[in-house]
Amino acid sequence: MSVRERIRRELAQESKRAAIAQATRGSYLAKLDQWRRLAEAGRLTALRDWARDVRDEALNDHAGQLAKFTRAVAAGGGQVHLAATAEAAVQQVLAILQNAGARRVVKAKSMVTEEIGLVHALEAAGLEALETDLGEYIIQLAGEMPSHITGPALHLTRHDVAALFSARLGETVEPEPQALAAVARRVLRAKFLAADAGITGANFLVAETGSVVLVTNEGNADLTTALPRVMITIAGLEKLVPTWAALEPLLTLLPRTATGQNMTTYVTAIAGTRQPGEADGPEELHVVVLDAGRAKLLGTPQQDVLRCIRCGSCLDACPVFRQVGGHGYGTVYSGPIGVALTPLLNPDSSGLLDLCSLCGACTEGCPVHVPLHHLIRAERAMRKAGTGERLLMRLWAWAWSDPARYRFTSRLLRLVTRPFVRAGHLTWLPGPLGEWGRGRDFPAPAAKPLHERWRDLDREVEP
Repeated sequence: MSVRERIRRELAQESKRAAIAQATRGSYLAKLDQWRRLAEAGRLTALRDWARDVRDEALNDHAGQLAKFTRAVAAGGGQVHLAATAEAAVQQVLAILQNAGARRVVKAKSMVTEEIGLVHALEAAGLEALETDLGEYIIQLAGEMPSHITGPALHLTRHDVAALFSARLGETVEPEPQALAAVARRVLRAKFLAADAGITGANFLVAETGSVVLVTNEGNADLTTALPRVMITIAGLEKLVPTWAALEPLLTLLPRTATGQNMTTYVTAIAGTRQPGEADGPEELHVVVLDAGRAKLLGTPQQDVLRCIRCGSCLDACPVFRQVGGHGYGTVYSGPIGVALTPLLNPDSSGLLDLCSLCGACTEGCPVHVPLHHLIRAERAMRKAGTGERLLMRLWAWAWSDPARYRFTSRLLRLVTRPFVRAGHLTWLPGPLGEWGRGRDFPAPAAKPLHERWRDLDREVEP
């Protein structure tokens, strides 16, 4: 399905769009409130700059930080595996599970495992693999991909989830949050206790201590790492941070920006395997560090995109995402970060670059100063445009680079669009412009453009 076809499909689903708009607005307003408090305390700018510098320090010395992390994990009884591709990462995980004799797997929320299609690969290999984050569990039952980085199922209402649970679990479930959570808790708790292996992503990998840091609200990640005898973490190479102290600005900004909380319910750090006398923790610890196109960005102008801490704030701020939701993008990473990152990792997805208005709200709201709309604009400039698009842009540049031609085309535009104006808006556009105008209502060209109004004001006599 093409990008255009997906967008049409998503725009037609009014209930889904309403759920997305409500959820993203709530998160966005909560984030703004938290940022206001930090700004009033004189901390916001310093924290954002500090967080940017921490991320850049690790990226600029990636080889050194990875070597330090590998040594620290080994010292704690674990093992680091490097995977050049998504396929290599999947095969590495399958090999670890096979060697451990693991058949039942529970998994905490992880975008990178979605990126490599891990759960589908495990199921295809005959393993039982269950998502344990409530949102991920819901979309696993629904057979869908996440619609948001931090809220995988935010496109669904409680009534949608109740209907899904009732159909898939064989019992009537009321559409109340407490009832839905209770059903999921009962099903998942038994799976935690029976699991042979637990799989997680990582919010951060601390090079100094070899720690895998997880930031969650449900506690499922703690059960995923504490109960099974084998723990596997899969993380992109950009997740490294140099020191434990470097977590301070990141753990301060991440929850405030992602969910509007001062701190998430759980911040968990796992460093090494279970030691003698300890009651829980894994007997085996494996960390798979994924490249999959990331390393080629190091040392280039596109490296800035790897700073992202997956807070999802850019999605909540984006006018395009708020209209179409994550499924309109057709990729795991949606919104501005998906538009900027995905074509760099997979050039075949360059069509995503059109899903951006270049308004800059994403860049303004990024806690680690990722210049998202500048990156997207630069990627658009590198993309080879079609003959028609190049001709249109050259004609436009020629017409509007001369004051006389600009005034003439402005008057012509008012005349040409007059038949299509309804209540001050262009509600329909003719010919090839029809697709561009689908789903948009543009203000009609002004009866008197700015340069004419400015000229008239200049002629007025000062009182």
